[in-house]
Amino acid sequence: MSRHFLAESSIELSGGDYGIVAVVAVVALAALVIGYFLLREVLAAGQGTEKMQEIAKAVQEGAAAYLNRQRKTLAIFGVIVFLLLFALPADDWNEAIGRSVFFLIGAIFSFSIGYLGMWLATRANVRVAAAARESGGREKAMRIAFRTGGVVGMFTVGLGLFGASVVVLVYTGQAPKVLEGFGFGAALIAMFMRVGGGIFTKAADVGADLVGKVEQNIPEDDPRNAATIADNVGDNVGDCAGMAADLFESYAVTLVAALILGSAAFSASGAGLVFPLIIPAIGVITAVIGIYITRARAGESGLTTINRSFYISAVISAVLSAIAAFVFLPDSFDGAEGNPAVIATVSVIIGIALAGVILWLTGYYTGTEHKPVKDVGKTSETGAATVILSGISVGFESAVFTALVVGAAVYGAYLLGGAVALFAVALAGTGLLTTVGVIVAMDTFGPVSDNAQGIAEMSGDLEEGEGVQILTELDAVGNTTKAITKGIAISTAVLAATALFGSYSDAIMRALADVNASLGEVGDSFVDRIIEPNTLVGVVIGAAVVFLFSGLAINAVSRAAGAVVYEVRRQFRDIPGIMEGTTRPEYGKVVDIVTRDSLRELATPGLLAVFAPIAVGFGLGTGALAGYLGGAIATGMLMAVFLANSGGAWDNAKKLVEDGHHGGKNSEAHAATVIGDTVGDPFKDTAGPAINPLLKVMNLVSLLIAPAVVQFTVGPDASVGVRLAISLVAVAVIVVAIVVSKRRGSVMTQTPAEQSTNA
Repeated sequence: MSRHFLAESSIELSGGDYGIVAVVAVVALAALVIGYFLLREVLAAGQGTEKMQEIAKAVQEGAAAYLNRQRKTLAIFGVIVFLLLFALPADDWNEAIGRSVFFLIGAIFSFSIGYLGMWLATRANVRVAAAARESGGREKAMRIAFRTGGVVGMFTVGLGLFGASVVVLVYTGQAPKVLEGFGFGAALIAMFMRVGGGIFTKAADVGADLVGKVEQNIPEDDPRNAATIADNVGDNVGDCAGMAADLFESYAVTLVAALILGSAAFSASGAGLVFPLIIPAIGVITAVIGIYITRARAGESGLTTINRSFYISAVISAVLSAIAAFVFLPDSFDGAEGNPAVIATVSVIIGIALAGVILWLTGYYTGTEHKPVKDVGKTSETGAATVILSGISVGFESAVFTALVVGAAVYGAYLLGGAVALFAVALAGTGLLTTVGVIVAMDTFGPVSDNAQGIAEMSGDLEEGEGVQILTELDAVGNTTKAITKGIAISTAVLAATALFGSYSDAIMRALADVNASLGEVGDSFVDRIIEPNTLVGVVIGAAVVFLFSGLAINAVSRAAGAVVYEVRRQFRDIPGIMEGTTRPEYGKVVDIVTRDSLRELATPGLLAVFAPIAVGFGLGTGALAGYLGGAIATGMLMAVFLANSGGAWDNAKKLVEDGHHGGKNSEAHAATVIGDTVGDPFKDTAGPAINPLLKVMNLVSLLIAPAVVQFTVGPDASVGVRLAISLVAVAVIVVAIVVSKRRGSVMTQTPAEQSTNA
């Protein structure tokens, strides 16, 4: 790393800089206004029949009840972390207060985006189902579904950009430190919402499929299945609320990394704090364009329509970003070689190009029209085992190519940047995020379309014909767009984590300099520690935490799904008239089961993410913590892509069979793909997406504790006893959380009769 990054921040914004940041804040507010008008357009659409509205209302109530209960759980964590942040070193009380306050603001924004995504999706789904019944239904249904996502996209970029702009306007030179709190709040809440929502949605989905499709041989969203309402609720609290919060924190954390590194690259001017805000402001403009030009065309795949809008908005972003770089940036960096405008332009374009490549690559491995999914569907003719094996193979292969593409982007930006290499990587991340408004729209499109099909099937008001075909097509397109957004989300996680990794080493160097070591000795000793064996131990632990986190999430789904299976079986067995359609199932009991279990399971993965870096940092030192982050980033990227794409391939292979291939519905091939889909559900919608915020939470925790680790390692406050005590407490918290989770799991996997006997 270049030594000029060690300079203390003394940035002062000029009057012109303040004016630009103020304009960026206005653009952010304009995004919120546009989102509001899109929301009104969605809500103005017709809601279909009375039966459709009744089902939609049940989904709305279930989703709201879950998130309201989750909010109370998260509030406890939020208050504890808010207070703990005051214990970390800070230059002064102004910085400490700002960091904690903006932690809360980031957390509130993240939850609000998630809640909005859920609230609107549960109202848009019935409108999409109703639109499919009308003349020109395909265009109308697709427009409503995509613009629902557009609302969430506009609020995501609006709140993220507005929060960062306010911090820069108020704190200027201290903005990077305060923004650490803002990003941490967004990432922590997003991780909890991702894990909790993922457990909820996939427990209900897996339980519904295993009993309904496999055992009772009834359709996916048959109203006789007691888990159908919970399944539809789960699509919203997992895919809408969870993913919206996830993409918001990706947006916020990438901005944090870019502003931290930008302030170091331009330490004598405000360019490093202003330019990273200009790029996402351009993204607001291109997101509006991308959302409004998305219109279905006759004879054209819905995925082709959406992809075209994405690519058009990406090209416009690249052109406008290049213009902004050459107009705004100074002629040189502070004490470093290279043309800032050229480096910034190419870095941003690398990020935009990365988004496009990931879109194509993920679509290839998960789309129904491409060879990988067709091959998985073909293996259904020989049973569930070959479906599982082929899907795993697709996941592994896609992870390799995705990792190579992301690695090439990171390394390309790094080589380009020279002395400001990490700033170039962060700018690549902001370039990717110029497309985030459209990305969020693509993601929300999936669960809204899925729910619309479910409502239509449960109500019985959409007979076989064009309307059913429209919703089936949109559902399949939605499966692919969800997989694409997961691929892009993990790419942003890697770019942000890499940039934050550089910020971590910078924080270590600063802290060491603050304890009066000479600059040369600091650099040499730091490098020496990096190559010690404990660094390799850190790499192994970081990789292991990703595996443990994924295992906890998948196991939580397995346990909760088991409880759902027992309950749905009980209702089919004990309540007369369900199969005949004369008795209404007890939907609320299944909703209560998955709500209770998902909220119980929130704590363990969250505590692991927060306390594992603390245990490694204080126990093994700064070099081991650096290795820990490197191991987690590399393993997390591969694991997340593997889980997301294998799950997406299984899901769409099932869609192929249900469309009439390989024997069609109710065949042995169909049963085999249902098994594959139930395995893939927690892969793609629980563990895989949750790794994105996990990486950023761990990087931000490391960045926040770095000065304290150094304080107790060298200098007058050095104390092995204090370090070990902190590390052992962190380890104890993790162990207790895992033991409690395992004990709870042993009870949940018992049959109701066994639980009654043991009680």
